[in-house]
Amino acid sequence: MSSGAEGRFHTVDVSSITRGPRRATLRTSDGVSVEAFHDPCTAGPARTAVVVAHGFTGSAARPALRRAAGVFAQYAGVVTFSFRGHGGSGGRSTVGDREVLDLAAAVEWARSLGYARVVTVGFSMGGSVVLRHAAMHKGLTEARTDAVVSVSAPARWYYRGTAPMRRLHWLVTRPAGRLVGRLGFATRIDSQEWCPVPLSPVEAVPLIAPTPLLIVHGDRDPYFPLDHPRMLAAAGPAQLWLEEGMGHAENAADAVLLRRIAQWLSVA
Repeated sequence: MSSGAEGRFHTVDVSSITRGPRRATLRTSDGVSVEAFHDPCTAGPARTAVVVAHGFTGSAARPALRRAAGVFAQYAGVVTFSFRGHGGSGGRSTVGDREVLDLAAAVEWARSLGYARVVTVGFSMGGSVVLRHAAMHKGLTEARTDAVVSVSAPARWYYRGTAPMRRLHWLVTRPAGRLVGRLGFATRIDSQEWCPVPLSPVEAVPLIAPTPLLIVHGDRDPYFPLDHPRMLAAAGPAQLWLEEGMGHAENAADAVLLRRIAQWLSVA
């Protein structure tokens, strides 16, 4: 086993002792430690890496995310990570605000691994983060993305129009809810309200072009009805896939859909 410092990245190469992914602890620009994993492309050397952003209360280790990573790894290298307050990462979740910095660190790490092209796929909260990240990190920066896929994302903040979202708001805004989040979902949630309120996903979309953008949403999503993806797609140049029978986020994304996303990313 060997380890080494790569700027803000502390990488552990476990390839000699396990077939598992390469692991790293990343340091965000605001000083939060983020666990990250790299799965090489199973088809051989690849020039593209897919950076995958999970949903709220998820992590890089959750089965649904590992399943998605496994499908994407058939087409490209894959970087997964846990947002702040989730999994083995430090800090507390800000539910989509400062998580943009976590994604930026993961994208930078993917480029440091030698990938010429880095694309992002986000689910639910991660779907909102990939949109805001793409809008905020453009040009020649190492944190830029070359294509974006947002799956099951909200279009606007503070939505409470469905029962699951009302429960989520209780989880985030109430002390008892945050205790349930920590004990029941292994998610450490920041108690501070947003100040200022971050750029919303629908406000971010017009700023993403000319980066290719795909919006994916299920017509049976219990969290966000179809006005959310339609609003996102109408806000700027984007392709919209409305998936019949699909529920919410990575748990509802089957292998067929994941392969279609991977194929779209390969030509975007």
